[in-house]
Amino acid sequence: MNVDVTACTVAIDRVIAEAAGAMKKRQRPDGHWVFDLEADATIPAEYIMLNHYLDEREPKVEADLADYIRSIQEDHGGWPLFHRGAFDISASVKAYYALKLVGDDIDAPHMRRAREAILSHGGAETANVFTRFALALFGEVPWRAVPVMPVEIMLAPRWFPITIYHISYWSRTVVVPLLILAALKPLAKNPLRVRVQELFVTPPLKVKRWLHNPTGHWIGTFFMVLDKVLRWVEPHVPKSLRQRAINKALAFFTERLNGEDGLGAIFPAMANSVMAMEVLNFPKDHPNLVIAKKSIKNLLTPGEGKTFCQPCVSPVWDTGLMALAMMEAGETIQNQSISGSCAWLKDKQVLDVKGDWIEKRPNLRPGGWAFQYNNAYYPDVDDTAVVGMALHRADAGAYKEPIARAAEWIEGMQSTNGGWGAFDIDNNAHYLNHIPFADHGALLDPPTADVSARCVSFLAEIGTDKNHPVLARGIAYLKKDQEADGSWFGRWGTNYIYGTWSVLNALNIAGEDMRQPYIRKAVDWLIARQNADGGWGEDGATYWKEQRAVWKESTPSQTAWAVLGLMAAGEVEHPAVKRGVDFIAAAPREADGRWKEPWYTAVGFPRVFYLRYHGYAAIFPLWALARYRNLKASNTKAVRYGM
Repeated sequence: MNVDVTACTVAIDRVIAEAAGAMKKRQRPDGHWVFDLEADATIPAEYIMLNHYLDEREPKVEADLADYIRSIQEDHGGWPLFHRGAFDISASVKAYYALKLVGDDIDAPHMRRAREAILSHGGAETANVFTRFALALFGEVPWRAVPVMPVEIMLAPRWFPITIYHISYWSRTVVVPLLILAALKPLAKNPLRVRVQELFVTPPLKVKRWLHNPTGHWIGTFFMVLDKVLRWVEPHVPKSLRQRAINKALAFFTERLNGEDGLGAIFPAMANSVMAMEVLNFPKDHPNLVIAKKSIKNLLTPGEGKTFCQPCVSPVWDTGLMALAMMEAGETIQNQSISGSCAWLKDKQVLDVKGDWIEKRPNLRPGGWAFQYNNAYYPDVDDTAVVGMALHRADAGAYKEPIARAAEWIEGMQSTNGGWGAFDIDNNAHYLNHIPFADHGALLDPPTADVSARCVSFLAEIGTDKNHPVLARGIAYLKKDQEADGSWFGRWGTNYIYGTWSVLNALNIAGEDMRQPYIRKAVDWLIARQNADGGWGEDGATYWKEQRAVWKESTPSQTAWAVLGLMAAGEVEHPAVKRGVDFIAAAPREADGRWKEPWYTAVGFPRVFYLRYHGYAAIFPLWALARYRNLKASNTKAVRYGM
């Protein structure tokens, strides 16, 4: 028995050393890490469509992106939202259009299969609102195919029930330039005159009903009627009023253009800002237009495989998480990997810019971190908590001031129900989910368990008393938000494994008795979901309630979350933990040190937009193995950290 234990320890030590060594080599000279961030076919497709909208084609880039799009077409003939996912009509329409724009023959086998799949699922007329907006810009559908989005919303007073501040940061930055496009209704240059009328079951001009009540609720019916009223009113809006609203929209996004990092630092907002400036007749050499286009090109990546366009980049998130994993693996502030990453992170703290969050907290001092290299108007509490924990764990004394500023900002960002949204406070105007524009279901940023757990973890780890009002309300929120089966929902990671891992870590560091029944219920849930091979694997389909039991093959990152969650609950010696550790240690790895993991284990917007963080397959397996080794060698077997 001792021989087996020793052999196991040696094997784990070897894997940890190899993985940590590979990550040291990958670290950038200035101390940060950044990994590719991959979405579905829509982002590279939209890149190609934007080029043809502007008539600024890039043959080599477009050929590479088309190669990527073809490579992720699934057996069902269309394109999914995540690896091996179900057919998605909107992703498939955009992918098909992009491939046709670059010259793919519509009678080629892959195009024929895609077209047949699209038609069999109701045709392009059933795509979501954002896709129909894109089609309207290319003249493929009439403008009545999209909801009325009056740019005069920009002039609405703060008390009005629909303003740009009632929606989330990502919606806000995407919608504001889109309002200009909706008002002026430009037409793509489309130099090759590529059309996709073959994707419609019913010719677009003959479709009588484009808009639908997205929820079936009476509020949705009200908004459907309101849309008809607005459609009649809109042509009669005084030109002076419309111009004032357009000017305000332009001023809003110009102030937030964010240099080479782009509006909101996310692709859809950047693309809309470019199209808005174009329709407003900005000269081609106007600095704002030039830099906005540059921000989009910065998202192209050769990838660990084929070239694709990222929805955004994730260096702060990657660096904070990797620093924590490397410290678990034995690195300290005396090592360059940690001192370099912490110094880089410290310099990225937003201290001078009051972002959109001041609408709810005008007297709160800035102190957060953004997800991307630069996005000062939109820091988020999730990144801030992770970076705060990394700095605290590395050297609490040296980083006392940035940690204190982070804690002050996070405390001020707490919503009234005790939880935290990612970017906004009390962003829970749920009635807006019923408007026709909200058929994608991703308009708001309400508090969620995973983000709230991270905030609780950080505040508890830096020494905030459990009875402190902010922490007490945060813990109460987590207890209330638990699912009936014992798990917690994961908003930004897939899904209940991610949420449950996050909350168990938070409850542990906050001083909750981990033997309480509600916590044991979560432990039992995790153990019951373990696969026969010792790993865990949850599918992106679990975001649909009717599919929440859908499981898939085990993944290293999700197995790591489950193992980390169980260890936080005091189950270091449980056989399920050992089996999970064995699965991770034996799982195949890439040449660059990451575990092999083609699955998408993260989320942009549930049921709408999924993400594959290429770094997750490096960070979390390393973290789980190192923590297991450390706890097995410890006398207490207790996790001392919030993550």
